[in-house]
Amino acid sequence: MVGVRNRIAPYFWVTKPRIVELLLATAIPTLFLASDGFPSVVVTLAVVIGGSAAAASANTYNSVYDRDIDAVMHRTGSRPMASGSISVRAGVIQASVLGVISVLTLGLLTNWLAAFLGFLAITLYALAYTVLLKRSTPQNIVWGGAAGCMPVLIAWAAVTGTLGWTPLVLFAIVFFWKPAHYWPLAIKYRDDYAAAGIPMLPVVAPARVVTRNVALYSIAMAISSIVLIPIAPMGWVYTVGAVILGAWFIVISLGLVKLSHRDNAVYEDLQEPAMKAFHGSITYLALLFLLIGVSPFLP
Repeated sequence: MVGVRNRIAPYFWVTKPRIVELLLATAIPTLFLASDGFPSVVVTLAVVIGGSAAAASANTYNSVYDRDIDAVMHRTGSRPMASGSISVRAGVIQASVLGVISVLTLGLLTNWLAAFLGFLAITLYALAYTVLLKRSTPQNIVWGGAAGCMPVLIAWAAVTGTLGWTPLVLFAIVFFWKPAHYWPLAIKYRDDYAAAGIPMLPVVAPARVVTRNVALYSIAMAISSIVLIPIAPMGWVYTVGAVILGAWFIVISLGLVKLSHRDNAVYEDLQEPAMKAFHGSITYLALLFLLIGVSPFLP
């Protein structure tokens, strides 16, 4: 049993399940908002299974393509593709099968708009971000990160069969959140990215520039969360929570800016506060979308 488990485990971890969980944390509350209450069981299962399969497919393609740079970086050196636990052929087959499962699940159980958006999410992450942007531009995480915003569109389309201003605002929240979330992590692992030749913003720009960008995206993210109030519309519980959460995270990001402007400040001085910002961004997104999910049940 242990031997079988050890052989199967790499195929699970190559899908980056923690990222899948984070994406579901935005998709599931969107289902409740789009349904103005409880979504149907079929649609919920379709989005959870189809959305998870889409994310797992994209992550597996990413792991296959990035196995060379993952092997160089300390943070990613033990990943299944980088360590050789999974062959390239097996990785491509798994990614492709998961992609087909995603599209068919969403298409047959919800609608083909949701299925197309699932396919688009895979393409954006596996091709646009992984192949075209990640190794070529410091703005890789900005435009490539759009793939991580797709779950809210998929969930909304699965319920309504259409798109509109509300899902687009939800998309904007996650879009602006992504750089504010990822660049602090890149500050921590700046040397890893430099060794792998990845032009992540902290590798190519001074700390002041990076922290200023984190703050600007945090402000844009908070503003987007407020714009949702009249668009959806949202109740007073969400309104109060969004304002408090947005102000809290802006304060954290401005704290990074202040530290980077100290005399002789270097990236090593920012690693600990940057990781607090990174973990804080996860808390922000989780709590904000929790408020979004419960809003249909509140005054």
